[in-house]
Amino acid sequence: MKRILIVDDEDSFRQHLRHLFERKGYEVSDARNGMQTISAIQNSPVDLVLLDIVLPDLDGIQLLKQLKELYPHIQIIMMTGNATIENAIASMKLGAYDYLIKPFDLEELVILVERAGEFTRLKRESEIFQRELDLQRKYDDFVGTSQHTQAVLDLVKKVAPMNSTILITGETGTGKELIAKAIHRNSPRNDKPFMIVNCSAIQDTLLESELFGHEKGAFTGAIKSKRGLIDVAGAGTLFLDEIGDVSPGFQTKLLRFLESGEYRAVGSTQTLRSEVRVIAATNRDLQKLLQENNFREDLYYRLNVINIHLLPLREKIDDISNLVDYCLKKICFRTGKCVGSINSDALSLLKEYHWPGNVRELENVIERAVILCSGSEITSSDLPLDIRSRGQALYNRVNDKTLESAEREHLLKVFRNSDGNKTRTAKTLGITKKTLYAKLKKYGIME
Repeated sequence: MKRILIVDDEDSFRQHLRHLFERKGYEVSDARNGMQTISAIQNSPVDLVLLDIVLPDLDGIQLLKQLKELYPHIQIIMMTGNATIENAIASMKLGAYDYLIKPFDLEELVILVERAGEFTRLKRESEIFQRELDLQRKYDDFVGTSQHTQAVLDLVKKVAPMNSTILITGETGTGKELIAKAIHRNSPRNDKPFMIVNCSAIQDTLLESELFGHEKGAFTGAIKSKRGLIDVAGAGTLFLDEIGDVSPGFQTKLLRFLESGEYRAVGSTQTLRSEVRVIAATNRDLQKLLQENNFREDLYYRLNVINIHLLPLREKIDDISNLVDYCLKKICFRTGKCVGSINSDALSLLKEYHWPGNVRELENVIERAVILCSGSEITSSDLPLDIRSRGQALYNRVNDKTLESAEREHLLKVFRNSDGNKTRTAKTLGITKKTLYAKLKKYGIME
């Protein structure tokens, strides 16, 4: 915040404040009444207004109301020599940042202006981030430019409007639940419930009750009837997470429901019908489970009408830069501690790491780094020891190799970190593009 407008009918007071803030590096303009105030803002936008309540042509409270309606982003600090509780309350209700009583300490005013500036900065950053979230809302958390991520996004767009059952596969932490939510949110069912069942966390007997519901007295502990999540979801979406962990006995009951849309609550003879859409997910190899006779083949084909497979993070390192930026914004927004970037050395370590926990682990690492970071940029020292150690081990291995193999590995790393941009790669390496092309061809990185 660098542009201040001082509104007061006392010329000497106005000039005194003007000189004070100009010495502090602010751009300052002034006005002595309401008409001049509106005209001044129209001619030259400002960030903050120091506004006297008593003006010759217009009541300051009325002017505050006008300014907030016309320019809601401007912070306004009210000033008055005739303080009343009513004026203070009215000012704050109309959106004034604060209220000062004359005569006031000038240093107190300077601190207040600085606080208002910081408040405005954080508010703008929050609004910018919220706009970015809103833009991504339709396909939330689809962050990345890799070919795989874009292919998944295209597939989600195609299947979301349909009613087909979907099976999402991939390692833990790759974002299977986020994909399921995106499908639901972009389907005609988006105003209906989205219900999640973690099949691996519930025993078989309880899982049947959880999904289908039960009647009072159906089993020991069933002291009253309970609706199942299928019933609660209605015509919405039911997400069955970790479907590969359910027993063969429950698989039979689930298959019957998927084929007919009909089910019975535990202990009931009444047949119910559901129009819910089912999305299932697993981190297990269902093909292997089929071969071991631990998963029904007919259930597999019933679930796997559409398959969306998510690659692990280590196989799509092109997405790491985008994911880090996204995580930084998200974590800064949530914690209030703003760390704006990550340096190239730290980013290289992240790209070299194996990521057994995938995107979930990356987000945890970035959150830890933000908390530990003492500046505005994450460095290698802010990363966990296992990530730093892996980078050192890779460095040591390079030193043990021939000069040519070390050059190739370094060239490939810089090329990847530059997302395949040859101009940026050449600039980072300090060589010409012609030399870069020759080396890329020499080492078989590019034909």
